[in-house]
Amino acid sequence: MPQKKYYPIFIALFILLIAIAIFNIYTGSISIPFKEIWNVVTNNPNSSENYQYIITEYRLPKTVTSILVGIGLGISGLLMQTFFRNPLAGPFVLGISSGASLGVALLIMGGSFFGSLPYLYHFSIPLAASLGSFFVLSIVMITARNIRNTMSILIIGLMFGSFTTAIISVLSYFSSATELQQYIFWSFGSLGNLQWSELYLLIGIVSISAVGLLFIIKPLDALLLGENYATSLGISIKKTQSIIFIVTSLLTGSITAFVGPIAFIGLAIPHITKLIFQTSNHKILLPAVGIIGAIVMLICDSLTHISVGSKTLPINAITSIFGAPIVIWLLVSKSKKIGS
Repeated sequence: MPQKKYYPIFIALFILLIAIAIFNIYTGSISIPFKEIWNVVTNNPNSSENYQYIITEYRLPKTVTSILVGIGLGISGLLMQTFFRNPLAGPFVLGISSGASLGVALLIMGGSFFGSLPYLYHFSIPLAASLGSFFVLSIVMITARNIRNTMSILIIGLMFGSFTTAIISVLSYFSSATELQQYIFWSFGSLGNLQWSELYLLIGIVSISAVGLLFIIKPLDALLLGENYATSLGISIKKTQSIIFIVTSLLTGSITAFVGPIAFIGLAIPHITKLIFQTSNHKILLPAVGIIGAIVMLICDSLTHISVGSKTLPINAITSIFGAPIVIWLLVSKSKKIGS
């Protein structure tokens, strides 16, 4: 459990999370009174059927998706920054997201062979993305067995990302305008396309990943002081590395598969969390990055409802536009405090 001095911060963040989640359900093209939202959430029989359908089948799943994406990418970013001891590392440095993008690109621009199976049609893009991310993960894991230098693993992951991006560029060059447009729309990211059946699967993946993290909290703290120090404490670097890679890949791969590549969250949330909590203890940081990631993701999703004509803004644009200046400001402020 988190140390008692952090309880007030966690309680405040949890209350803020609930408030923003309710506001997120409230926002949309159709105005729904808070009273109707309360009636639907409390299963009041007096709730309007139209409002109930909009909330339960669209807005509530989108809110839950935002929370899961924020939790998953926040945790993944923290794991990568800790393992590589690099503040610029994020959940995509292993090439997992690029592998998922390659799978989708092959599906959309290289021939829709998944679409020929009707019972897989709705899951064709998530399945293609999952296979692509699993393919890249397998190569990275095999390569990592023969490499001890974590920096080399980081470079290999980045090279895989560049390689898959090159293949996608070739596919884009030879694809039709319709196929290219479909892929670009997917790359913008979308939180509103998941049904409850897909959400249950994503909830299961996030839950399993959280359980896996319980076994590496102490090794994560030790890794901050270097691999030699961790080894001197009897920690198996290879075992810890495997768990970190598998958890990060499960979270990043599944999120990218279902909602597309989401920028900024995984890279910036760990920095924001550390600035707020002023600690490197992963027993504190892991739940903290999850909560703060969910809050930021909900805020970004709410901002997408700012209409531009008859359309909403893409979530990927909002996460970068909203997040990058905040992180720059926080880091500059921190540097000034250290220098003074």
